[in-house]
Amino acid sequence: MTIRVMLVDDQVLLRTGFRMVLAAQPDMEVVAEAGNGVEALEVLRATQVDVILMDVRMPHLDGVEATRRICEGGQKKDAPKVLILTTFDLDEYAFSALKAGASGFMLKDVPPSELLAAIRAVESGDAVVAPSTTRRLLDRFTPMLPATSAEPSRPELERLTDREREVLLLVAQGLSNGEIAARLVLSEATVKTHVGRILTKLSLRDRVQAVVLAYETGLVRAGGAGA
Repeated sequence: MTIRVMLVDDQVLLRTGFRMVLAAQPDMEVVAEAGNGVEALEVLRATQVDVILMDVRMPHLDGVEATRRICEGGQKKDAPKVLILTTFDLDEYAFSALKAGASGFMLKDVPPSELLAAIRAVESGDAVVAPSTTRRLLDRFTPMLPATSAEPSRPELERLTDREREVLLLVAQGLSNGEIAARLVLSEATVKTHVGRILTKLSLRDRVQAVVLAYETGLVRAGGAGA
């Protein structure tokens, strides 16, 4: 199956570079491009897309608002997944886009192999935020979040078992399933099952939203410490 990709960036040279990388892949096809969020929304009305590579800072309509509009009502099975392209000096925009429904983010200077792996992961419904990048990003944006009480404030967290809460804490600290499995002496399959149950109980789309929730509720604080 071919993954249909849309490139949304106001820099033509960047789109050209990404297109060349993707065109060399037998399982990917760039089916559309846009220079801003307004154009992207217009193109999507007539084009079937699986994954959108979305810049955050663009004229007319930025990537955050475009992502919000694309993802609203977002449980539609055929809705495209949004992968945010960002740089470290725009971390707050990346966080806003994750809250708006993006499935993850990558740096614009990411090695081609990592970008391709991320696109495939997003298309399959997996998380795409690299654990090491998650830690750096969250350490930077957490001070921007509203102050929270000493205890996590979301009642849904009470639905989690002690083990699920432990797994959520490690997910929020940026650990991969393999790292969590090693830390808790579990199999990766068991960790994946726990993550799935956490998402279901908290009505979350993916582990990216779980990370955001854990920080917003105070379950995890700046620097990755548990509440």
